[in-house]
Amino acid sequence: MTTPPRIADLLGPPAPVLSVRPVVIPTPGRVVDLQVRVTAPVTGGELPILLLSHGQGHSNHLSSLDGYAPLVDFWASHGFAVVQPTHLSSTTLKLAPDTPGAPMYWRSRVEDMTRILDALDVIEAAVPQLGGRLDPSRVAVAGHSMGGHTASLLLGARLIDPDDGNEVRPADPRIKAGVLLAAPGRGGAALTAPMAEHFPFLATPDFSRMTTPTLVVAGDKDASAHLTVAGPEWHTDPYVLAPGPKSLLTLFDAEHGLGGISGYDVAETTDENPERVSTVQLLTCAYLRTALHPDDPAWQSACDALASGPNPIGRVESK
Repeated sequence: MTTPPRIADLLGPPAPVLSVRPVVIPTPGRVVDLQVRVTAPVTGGELPILLLSHGQGHSNHLSSLDGYAPLVDFWASHGFAVVQPTHLSSTTLKLAPDTPGAPMYWRSRVEDMTRILDALDVIEAAVPQLGGRLDPSRVAVAGHSMGGHTASLLLGARLIDPDDGNEVRPADPRIKAGVLLAAPGRGGAALTAPMAEHFPFLATPDFSRMTTPTLVVAGDKDASAHLTVAGPEWHTDPYVLAPGPKSLLTLFDAEHGLGGISGYDVAETTDENPERVSTVQLLTCAYLRTALHPDDPAWQSACDALASGPNPIGRVESK
């Protein structure tokens, strides 16, 4: 059973959207300039800005500015200006494997997001339909899988740089809320041996000072056995190990694709389920609306509606 229709009713009807890509942000020192897609409602002002960091799936183009259309289209149609970068880890760029930072470019990913916020004037100039319509005081970040790692660092998580042993603290105070979708959890013994060996930056996350309000979304069948020996609960660590205010949406029977959020009808989704995708769309949108506009009751109403059905598709807990 899907989320009761009144959640969708609460958010209002979807608005027409415009999408422009690529918007090129000149980036000296980066191996290629940063390219982003901007998707926003055609009308309306004071649009909150939502940065979306892509994951590292097996498809050729979903890990780029061209992915995550089910989420991007929905968020934009309900009032957000969504900005999607193509990180250096994207297979679309075909970078040499010996490029500094390869293959995951964890540090560059974070820098991409802060560059976007530094370049809002560039984006408005490239997309004149957005001129004067963005609200830089209301910024959120979302990320799926490896993108969730990127987003968690921007929200206040820290790690030890395996190259120099220094603590990395890249939180951006301009970001007021976040959504972590199937994001990585704790390091240490929770990682598989290959992950610990080849991706040591995953070994030392510290969520204890990730204080920015965040919704963590996890599937209770997302074992991610190539990443962790801790099972599906590993993806709840950013909720369990971080201080409040935090909320956790656990999706029943969901795997790493959370029903198919990375694209429409994509082959890499192992748990294709339109109802599950709809739940992610609705609950994440409601959460961000309330997080950025505290007088908006969307989140509490969405939680109440999710719990009211006889066969709920997931559950929410908060602290």
